[in-house]
Order: sequence, then C-alpha cells, then structure tokens
Amino acid sequence: MDFPHQCIVSSEEETKILAREFAKHLTGRNIVLLNGELGTGKTFFIKAVCNCLGIDSVSSPSFAIVNEYRNNNKIIHFDFYRIEREAELYDIGFEEYFTEDAIIFIEWANMFPEILPKQNFRIDFNFINNFSRNITIQRNG
Repeated sequence: MDFPHQCIVSSEEETKILAREFAKHLTGRNIVLLNGELGTGKTFFIKAVCNCLGIDSVSSPSFAIVNEYRNNNKIIHFDFYRIEREAELYDIGFEEYFTEDAIIFIEWANMFPEILPKQNFRIDFNFINNFSRNITIQRNG
C-alpha cells in the first residue's frame, strides 16, 4: 500500500481487506486519525485493524471517551464525538497517552485538530451510497 491511498469499498469484507493491508504499516507508536459522518465505518475499520493485531474485544468509546486494548500490542482508542471542549481532553490526561508505546486511534479527530501530533495517518470515510464508501488514507509528517 502506497500513501496516499484511495479506494472504494462496497462491503464489510472489502473493508476488512483494506484494514488488513493498513495494519501491516502500523508499529508500536502510530497515531491514526479517522474522520467521517456517523455510520461511515470508522469504528468497524478500527475493529478490523485490531483484529489483525490479535485484539478481538473492541468497542466504541463514545461514552467512555477512551478505551484501551492489550495483547502483544497496546491500542488506545479515542472517540471525540461527545467532547464539547478541548479542556475535557486535558482533564482525562489526553497528552500523556502520546508518551506511551501504543497505537492510538482517534475517531472524529477533525473536531480538535490543533491538539493532535502532526505525524500521523489520516483516514477519511465518505458515503457513496448505503453500501459503498470512499476511503482515503494519508501519511502525514
């Protein structure tokens, strides 16, 4: 997979294949920013990547704000959807997570881009129709 990478997926299976290819590029310290409307597949994609990394118990942290998953890899999974103010992230020690040897996924990253590290992967999910998504993956920094 070269970056930027753009493709259209029309099924969950095609999304899993893309996630498998993307997972090959992740190391112990990567930040993955995911953007897209509700229902475009951000959480599904994260679950598929985590599955490739040997983690099966992934759930959306919409209410908890952050979930952590562990096996040979440490995964930190944020969801900014319910965050109203940047200060809420600092209240939970957001910046401390970036010092850990972990892969960090952030859903709705476009809500607070000014506080995010510049070195990251950015994945944009866009509806084409009820079954298809245009997914663009970029490597920044």
